[in-house]
Amino acid sequence: MSPDLATDERFKTVLDRLVTMSQRDYYDPYTLFDWPESLPEDAWWMSPELLSLHNTAYGKTLTEKQLRAVSRWESLNFYSLNVHGIRELLTEMIARIHTDEFALPSEYFHHVIGEENEHMWFFAKFCLNYGRIYPNRAMAFAGPGIPEADHFLVFSRLLIFEEIVDVFNQRMGVDDRLHPTIQQVNQVHHQDESRHIAFGRQAVALLHARLRDTLGQGELAELERYLKQYMRSSVDSMVSPAVYRDAGLPEPYQVRRAVLADPAHEDYTRTVLRRSVSFMVNEKIFSDDRIPPACPN
Repeated sequence: MSPDLATDERFKTVLDRLVTMSQRDYYDPYTLFDWPESLPEDAWWMSPELLSLHNTAYGKTLTEKQLRAVSRWESLNFYSLNVHGIRELLTEMIARIHTDEFALPSEYFHHVIGEENEHMWFFAKFCLNYGRIYPNRAMAFAGPGIPEADHFLVFSRLLIFEEIVDVFNQRMGVDDRLHPTIQQVNQVHHQDESRHIAFGRQAVALLHARLRDTLGQGELAELERYLKQYMRSSVDSMVSPAVYRDAGLPEPYQVRRAVLADPAHEDYTRTVLRRSVSFMVNEKIFSDDRIPPACPN
């Protein structure tokens, strides 16, 4: 049998290092940020290359002023997605802390829970100060119905969510076109997420290795299908008609359909998911790097 979360020596070493790093890098978010009263509404709020409209035929018809307006609301939607994603992360991690199966990582769970609670606070603070928190419109789709894989799927979803977010954090944290407050929010989040991703990769790899010992090829293929669909849904959630409406674009639902059907959106999807897909393929969780196409409806 493959090693599990309680017996893998490398996992224990990684956890010890992550706990030490969390203690060393601790900061007080409630005093760290200097929140200005307002941010310039006509500036870039998100790196233009990260906008859902980037390189699309529709996006090329817009003026820079219009694209900057989209960047403002798309930025707020991105931070709102973080608020909702962190809520799920906290719920799932709290349900597992100090249970028998997760006894070993429970000390690190305490650090993650504390850090993620603070992340949710500063993402929500940004949204409430400078716009609004968008409602959670995540589409629920049926799970694969394999009870033995519940832990694996939970930590896989959390890892995918964190890796997608970190693609944006890394770019925006060093983008001088953005306001210093926006850069700082992304820099600080990336610093913590790099540790969370390191943990998530170890946990997901170990959990899947155990499943390969017990599940058939058909069930493993179903897990792959589910996670690829989750990846697709996660990226497509950033193509928001509510954002386009708030940015003043006419026919926002038609804009969404046009963006999802545009070949540039597939390039965008590959860019956002490249790191996650590569990890899944390398760990034999995915058999290939193909992601299902977007559904414009």
